[in-house]
Amino acid sequence: MEFFTKHQRVIFRSLGAIFLIVSIAAFFWTAPKKGFTENEIAAANVARMEARMSGQSSVVAQKEKPKHSPFLKTYKDTQAKQLRYALIIMMIFGIGFLGYSFISDKKDA
Repeated sequence: MEFFTKHQRVIFRSLGAIFLIVSIAAFFWTAPKKGFTENEIAAANVARMEARMSGQSSVVAQKEKPKHSPFLKTYKDTQAKQLRYALIIMMIFGIGFLGYSFISDKKDA
């Protein structure tokens, strides 16, 4: 307990900085990417080639197979919302810890 009271400011500043860095990094890591990745382009090319070899057009082959089930779509949406809320809470805690660490105590003043 004595260690915590002695190094309280350093602990709060460190926690605040860690929370902010982790939440900002996770936010940019999970941000939707623009365009297609190389794997998606390669998968589309393979699907087109397979459809051409079997005598079907690639448009018909893609229309027959749904991309996601409704349950999977709902699950992914819920996961994205939970991650967004967790990142917001982490940012608030980070700002709170940093702000509290810069408030001077009555002993220091």
